[in-house]
Amino acid sequence: MINTMHTTAARPPVSAWVGLGANLGDARASVLAAIEALGRLPRTQLLRASSLYRSAPWQAEGADFINAVAELHTHLSAPDLLQELQALEQAAGRARPYRNAPRTLDLDLLAYGAARIESARLTLPHPRLHERAFVLWPLAEIAPERVSAAALERVAGQRIERLG
Repeated sequence: MINTMHTTAARPPVSAWVGLGANLGDARASVLAAIEALGRLPRTQLLRASSLYRSAPWQAEGADFINAVAELHTHLSAPDLLQELQALEQAAGRARPYRNAPRTLDLDLLAYGAARIESARLTLPHPRLHERAFVLWPLAEIAPERVSAAALERVAGQRIERLG
């Protein structure tokens, strides 16, 4: 028998950033529960999470979103982490009837260390993170070195509010 835990655990931890959002049901509770669930992922540690933010739908319709960004240290590979994130979305009742549909929970893998990945299933860093105030403002809160002032200026016209 091969001990896969040992070989998988030997992978050094990687910092990963996850964008969280919801605009159906109790969106605030969904995002807070998802932050807690990130801390329970296998071989993963939740380092910190931003405040919650309310933002207007971006290239979508529906109610305002509740958003946040979390930083993880994980021994999971990027594809395995994505699979875990998608399982959390499914557990929260995520449906994908059409692109940018309202959602009970959306978890986007924004960055995985310095990895650059382009595959049919995963592109890292997230290809649109620099266009989205609902990602940049919470990311700047917990990892200011990852977001330039110029990037924040480019999204200044998007409505976003930090919640208390």
